[in-house]
Amino acid sequence: MTDVTIETKPYGEMTVKEQQLLHFPVGLFGFERMKRYALLDSTSPPFIWLQSLDDPGLAFILVNPYLVVQDYVLDIDPQELVEIGEPREEDLLVFSIVTIAHEENRVSCNLQGPIIINRRERLGRQAISLDTRWSIRHSLLEKG
Repeated sequence: MTDVTIETKPYGEMTVKEQQLLHFPVGLFGFERMKRYALLDSTSPPFIWLQSLDDPGLAFILVNPYLVVQDYVLDIDPQELVEIGEPREEDLLVFSIVTIAHEENRVSCNLQGPIIINRRERLGRQAISLDTRWSIRHSLLEKG
């Protein structure tokens, strides 16, 4: 694998491994034109960055939903896994997008719209959870 230099929102220009590059064939909800991304480690674990390669000013903070809610279950239409190459369990990464509302002092994550990634094929998509327990604004500041 080769190294690639990219422009990022959080860190400026940086070099990443080719395996960190992802393709989202249908983009993310609201960002359908942005299809190329890179996964970047954060200086604040357990968070990571999903950096758009199509727009260096666009980056999302992600968190593993299983760290947020102990009983989180990925319950999505099986077709959504087919669209990213039907990853084996060990090749499937699941994340939630974090939203920081500074004016309201609120930090939440979207458990209803998980990001699913087939790390072997480097394909991703945003899915919709079929489980109505999960909110699009699950608080990360409150316990429970």
